[in-house]
Amino acid sequence: MSIRRLPVYLLLDCSSSMAGQAIEQVRQGIRALLDDLSTEPMAIETVYLSVITFHSTAQQVIPLTELMQFTEPLIQASGATSLGAALRLLKDCLEREVKKNTLEQKGDWKPLVFLMTDGMPTDAWEATADEIKQLKMLNLIAFAAGPGAEVKNLKRLTDIVLKSDDLSPGALKAFFKWMSQSIVRTGKSVQVMAQEASIDLPPPPPQIHIVP
Repeated sequence: MSIRRLPVYLLLDCSSSMAGQAIEQVRQGIRALLDDLSTEPMAIETVYLSVITFHSTAQQVIPLTELMQFTEPLIQASGATSLGAALRLLKDCLEREVKKNTLEQKGDWKPLVFLMTDGMPTDAWEATADEIKQLKMLNLIAFAAGPGAEVKNLKRLTDIVLKSDDLSPGALKAFFKWMSQSIVRTGKSVQVMAQEASIDLPPPPPQIHIVP
């Protein structure tokens, strides 16, 4: 029997407002995430990672890849905040990459998606956001990083929204650390229960709060 994969997608805002220290912290956060997950036997066995970045356009810079084969992407900050393009691309990737249940075998676990943005969308995003939320095809966690990110927009996309009022290195580092803990806990809980469970999120770090 093939191992059921836990697909994890990172949707990262790489618009020009993330230039400098913020984008460097994202790069370091991805490195730390890989380091943390690669010490976990469950993650090595089941986690597959993909990275989608968005600025004036959206691109899947790393397709869904086995954790131990994953190589850190080269990401730069520039341009606008095309959240709608990123969400449409995410839908396409889920359709193409995530294995569905068949009569012969179970498909992948429900994908985990982490969306991080520090600003307001600059393209049409609402219709795709509504579609994604209604489909219940994934577990999506959104992170509003800094004062420019609009929580109300993200709540339209998912019920799980985290917020940090400052875009400091400490907050971004803490978010990536929390992300790795969330992936590990979710992976362990679905394995133990052998069925789709609600995601098991750890408490957020002090710099970040969950928006009620």
